[in-house]
Amino acid sequence: MCKDCGCSIPEHNHEHEHHHHHHHTNPALGDKKTVEVLKKILSANDEQAESNRRHFERHGILAVNLMSSPGSGKTTLLERTIELLKDELKIGVIEGDLETNRDAERIKKKGAPAYQITTGQACHLDAFMVHEGIHHLPLEELDIVFIENVGNLVCPASYDVGAHLNVVLLSTTEGEDKPEKYPVMFKNSQLMLITKADLLPYMDFDVEKAVESARKVNPSLDVITLSAKTGEGMELWLDYLKFKLKVLRNALQKAKASP
Repeated sequence: MCKDCGCSIPEHNHEHEHHHHHHHTNPALGDKKTVEVLKKILSANDEQAESNRRHFERHGILAVNLMSSPGSGKTTLLERTIELLKDELKIGVIEGDLETNRDAERIKKKGAPAYQITTGQACHLDAFMVHEGIHHLPLEELDIVFIENVGNLVCPASYDVGAHLNVVLLSTTEGEDKPEKYPVMFKNSQLMLITKADLLPYMDFDVEKAVESARKVNPSLDVITLSAKTGEGMELWLDYLKFKLKVLRNALQKAKASP
């Protein structure tokens, strides 16, 4: 069920099978019964998401939801992040793709535990899928868990998966007006990473315009420009993650100490 892209609404189940029939309009969305089903699905997802978050917090883990269009460099960013943090923090990854386990295999080759979720026809991960992934990771050994969502700038933004931080990637190979074209994704994120900065000399992409577009949608959005290939901006990204982890753990300690 994808309330933003206008897909038809199937029966919800934990298998999360999607049957997409795209139209310019979707009369079913105005049907009272359909709206009630939609509310129930989102409510159940939100409850599971909160459970996921508490599960991560019991282990002092920062959960980060990575979202973007296909080909923006999510997996490459994760590979480089794992390499650079291997002596400081332990990272686990829940991978989401329609088919294949290639991304999970790439992560495992870098020495990090990973669990692949193949969604079939579903265009996003939901909280129930992530819950399954949680139980396939050694949480007691981890500091950060990345949830690499399905490549899509629409549907993932509507589903809380239980992360503490939503990060959206915008590649220099895309248009700088993407935030205004796909506002829900950028409104629901705390950080935008402008990736593939090494390609800027060859692309008609204006970083300032991209930031301006994003801030129109979300004035409080943090922005980091980086290249996983050259390392430009990676230190800022790593510092950001370490800071967010420290803030989370301090909050958890205070909550535990309070009567």
